[in-house]
Amino acid sequence: MSCIRQTASILAILAVSAGAAAARDQVQVAGSSTVLPYATIVAEIFGESAGFPTPVVESGGSSAGLKKFCEGVGENTVDIANASRRIKDSEIEACRAAGVTDIIEVQFGYDGIVFASDIGGNAFAFTPADWYKALAAQVIVDGKLVANPATSWDQVNPELPAQPIMAFIPGTKHGTREVFDLNVIERGCKDSGAEEALAALVGDDAAKTCTTLRTDGRAVEIDGDYTETLSRIDSNKEGIGVFGLSFYENNASKLQVATMNGVSPSTETIASGEYPVSRPLFFYVKKAHIGVIPGLKEYAELFVSDEIAGAGGPLAEYGLVPDPELAKAQAVVADETTLD
Repeated sequence: MSCIRQTASILAILAVSAGAAAARDQVQVAGSSTVLPYATIVAEIFGESAGFPTPVVESGGSSAGLKKFCEGVGENTVDIANASRRIKDSEIEACRAAGVTDIIEVQFGYDGIVFASDIGGNAFAFTPADWYKALAAQVIVDGKLVANPATSWDQVNPELPAQPIMAFIPGTKHGTREVFDLNVIERGCKDSGAEEALAALVGDDAAKTCTTLRTDGRAVEIDGDYTETLSRIDSNKEGIGVFGLSFYENNASKLQVATMNGVSPSTETIASGEYPVSRPLFFYVKKAHIGVIPGLKEYAELFVSDEIAGAGGPLAEYGLVPDPELAKAQAVVADETTLD
C-alpha cells in the first residue's frame, strides 16, 4: 500500500511539473535583498547570452523567499530561493510537508555587514559591545536590570561621538538580521561581560535578554530593502544604517562606513576573515523543476561559473567576495546534489 501511495505521489508531482513546463518558460527567483543584485546581474547576462528568457528575480527577504520556495512543486511556485543565511531545519520540514523533498543548496560567495552613516557626518569606530549597549532593551545598572537609558553614542562608549542613537536595522524577515543579532548583538553582550552578569540575574533567560532590542524609537526595523534604509538616512542625517557591503560600495558617494573592531570592511578583509561581521550567501534550487523549467540548471551553472562568480568576474566587481571553494558549488550544481 505504501508503494502505491508513493507511486501516486510521484505521478502527481510529475503531472504538476508537466503543467509548469507548459505554463511558463522563465525561471522564477525570490528571496534575499542582499543576493538580489547578484542574481539580477546573472539573470541579465543569462537572458542575453544563453538562449533562454531572462529569469524573473524578486526580493522580499531570505525568510520570505524560502517560504515561497517551500510552498510546493509546480507552475505557481518559485524555482530558486536566494538567502543570506543557511536554510533552517524548520524550513526544510515545511518544504517536505509541501512536497519539496529534493533541495539543492549552493553557497556561492561571501558578503559583509557594514555600518554606514551620512557621508557628511561623524566618523565611527565601533565594537560589537557598543551596539549591544546602545540597542539592548534592558541593561544592568547598579546590579539591577533596567530599561536602556542610553540616548547618545558617547554614553555607551566615551570615544564615540556625542550623537543621538538612531539605528536603522534590518527587520526580522531578512537574513541580514539573523547575522546582525548573532555576530553583533549577541557577541557584544558576551564581549561586554553582560551575558555573564545577566545569567546571575535572570538565569536561562540571559541569551534572550541579550538579543531583545529596545522599542523606544532608537532602533528602527526596516522591512524593505537597503534602498529604504538609505532613504531613512537621507531624511535623518544622524542615523546609522546596517547594509550589505556591496550596497554600501555602490553608494559610497552618499555614505561613510564605520570600522568594526578596528577593521574596515572590504572584499580583502572579508576574504581573509579579518573583518568580524561577514556571512556566506546561498541560493536553493528545486530539483523537481530541473528539466521542466527551461534554463533552470543552466542559470544555476552560470551563476557559479568562474567567469561570473570567480575573482575578477562581474559579481566580484559588484562587491561579492568569491568563495575560495567555488569548485565545490560547481560540482553541487552539476551533480544536482541535494541536502540530506
